[in-house]
Amino acid sequence: MDRTEPGRPPHHVLSVLVENRSGVLARVASLIARRGFNIFSLAVAPTDDPRFSRITLVVDVESSPLEQVTKQLDKLVHVVEITELDPRTSVERELLLCTVAADASVRGQVVDLVQIFDAKILSVGIDCLIVSLEGNPQKLDDFEDLLRAYGIVELQRTGRVALPKLEREASGLRAVKERAS
Repeated sequence: MDRTEPGRPPHHVLSVLVENRSGVLARVASLIARRGFNIFSLAVAPTDDPRFSRITLVVDVESSPLEQVTKQLDKLVHVVEITELDPRTSVERELLLCTVAADASVRGQVVDLVQIFDAKILSVGIDCLIVSLEGNPQKLDDFEDLLRAYGIVELQRTGRVALPKLEREASGLRAVKERAS
């Protein structure tokens, strides 16, 4: 899927289900790097089944088609399934932690911004606050841009995690609607 069309992000989001074994993440990341793709974001954790982990990779599409990488990933012994996720048909989330300068003269403004974005204040210091925000990547980008005006002391983002959106219409409901017509 080419994401370079207008209005689409210039990257691919891959969800890779792998066996939860030592060295699997290193082999996957190494394969991506050897193919010349820049890893924009990488998140990995065990799934509900402890035998498997899910790796969410966000890679650029500037370098070459993704088909070759997915074919190579599929050949790795511990890779179970590879799914490319379209942001329009998936749910993406990321976590941002940020230490922002907030002395007494601007602290109220920063607190207002935190409330507007439904973020959380995790720690309060004399001249700084540590805030967190969970949401889609664009929301985090917007929040980060607004915090820059106050002075970002430290910032860490987790990288994206994503799953396909759920079906909104049950097949049984479709059958009832068809009979009613």
